[in-house]
Parts: sequence; structure tokens; C-alpha cells
Amino acid sequence: MNPTVGIAVLLTVLQAAHCQMIKDLSACLLGQNLRVDCHYENKTSNPLTYEFSITKDNRKHAIQSTIGVSENIYRSRANVTMHKNLVCLHLQSFTTSDEGIYTCELKITNDYTGNQIRNITVIKDKLEKCAGFSLLIQNTSWLLLLLLSLPLLQAVDFVSL
Repeated sequence: MNPTVGIAVLLTVLQAAHCQMIKDLSACLLGQNLRVDCHYENKTSNPLTYEFSITKDNRKHAIQSTIGVSENIYRSRANVTMHKNLVCLHLQSFTTSDEGIYTCELKITNDYTGNQIRNITVIKDKLEKCAGFSLLIQNTSWLLLLLLSLPLLQAVDFVSL
């Protein structure tokens, strides 16, 4: 076998064996609502399934899920939005009774490494307010373009004087 072909096959197998990975889990308050952001890396176009849950009093409660069944007490107050490499849980009317350990669990179809799981402890008094432009920052290509165009904008401004 050609060594180049062997290396290409090995890299393809390694990439397929680990299709997604949770990179970061964060929580913030948006008014009276909780937002939990689950950032992940995805190397395939395979479908993504998720589950957000909370553990309190040593009991796990599913909040929103495509993996299992969500519990009724959260279903009417919770929704999930998905963006490129980001799954967001929005929990309306967040109170101290909703404090606990929040879990983001992701599974991509045909990813043989199993589910990716990340936890974060959420306490209302310790939560920061969500930044208004945080979703824009997650796709930083616009920021890079802006920074690269600053010298051009300054030159145009100087010429107009």
C-alpha cells in the first residue's frame, strides 16, 4: 500500500472516530431568563442530538432533549436554539429554585466515541448578565474583517479631510 494512501486512510478514520467535542459551556442571565450556551466542534455534517438537564437534590431532570423525554415542569418554560457550533438553552423566569448543575449532552449520528457531556454549576446570584453581542462574537470572521479594514477606513477618512 502506498504510504500516502495509508496516512490518508488513518487520518480519515481518526477524524470519523471523534466527530464532535464540547469546547465550552457557559451560563448567563438575559433579563429574568437563563441562557446556557453549549459550544462544540463538529467535523461532520451528521445530525446532532442534544439534551440539557439539571441535577439538584441528587436527581437529574431533563429540561429539553432530542435524546430523551423532557420533564413537564420545564417544557413550557424552556426552548433550545441552534446556531453554527452552538446549542443554546433558554429557560424563562429563572429563579433560585432553578439553581443546580446544568448539563449539556451532545451526540452526533455515527460518532462512535459516545456522547459528549459538560457540566456547569448555576447559582442565580453569581450569574453575569449576557452580553448583547455575544452571539456575534462566536463567529469572529466579521471581527477579523473589521480589524483588517480599519487602516483602509482611516485612509479614506484622511483623504476626505
